[in-house]
Amino acid sequence: MTAVEVWWAKIGDVRWELIAELDEAERGRLAAYARQEDKDRFLLGCAVTRRVLGIHLMIPPSDVRLDRKCEDCGRPHGKVKVEGMQLSVSHSGDLIGVAFHPTAPVGLDVEKVDLGIDANSLAVVSLAESETKELTKYEPADRARAFTTYWTRKEAVVKATGDGMRTDLRRLVVSPPDQPAALLEWPGYDGRVQLDDLEIGSDYAASLAILSPDPVTVNSIDAAPLLKQTG
Repeated sequence: MTAVEVWWAKIGDVRWELIAELDEAERGRLAAYARQEDKDRFLLGCAVTRRVLGIHLMIPPSDVRLDRKCEDCGRPHGKVKVEGMQLSVSHSGDLIGVAFHPTAPVGLDVEKVDLGIDANSLAVVSLAESETKELTKYEPADRARAFTTYWTRKEAVVKATGDGMRTDLRRLVVSPPDQPAALLEWPGYDGRVQLDDLEIGSDYAASLAILSPDPVTVNSIDAAPLLKQTG
């Protein structure tokens, strides 16, 4: 694999036979979710991750050893890691996405656009001054989508670097929503970031960050046929 593969599933793709491929920790997390849609998203994220890795590592999905240990507390809810592959999982609404690359760290974020959010208030705690000013140029009807584009770009970057929500997103500056995705400024970080917006329908915004010095192509793949396979 020389490109980033981004595999997409929908909640309608869930099959409860897939639970057999999860490990004990994953089954425990699955059982802990109260809402059915959260159970479905988690199960699909695990299933896509395990089935794609099973193909690339040439082993059964249930034999894939995933490290979910949180670096802060040691519990199994951290960013998923596996030997021989970099990956990132994200889900929102009806969509579940998993990005894979053999060597370059990746960060994927997908968000369903909520037209009812208070974009101005959210901007105060998550956007830089220049980004907040840019946001005010959008009509109220378009502001929620513009903010969500800002958010997914930033989230993709901090997922790729592993900094996560410990980051003050106001210090991380990305390009305006109507321009190609790019990291413009992040004091203290001098690594290479390729940032791309992904086309997944008008109801969602999605971004992918790849930490690579070289341009990397991105292939989006429908996971439904893979999830339907049995045996």
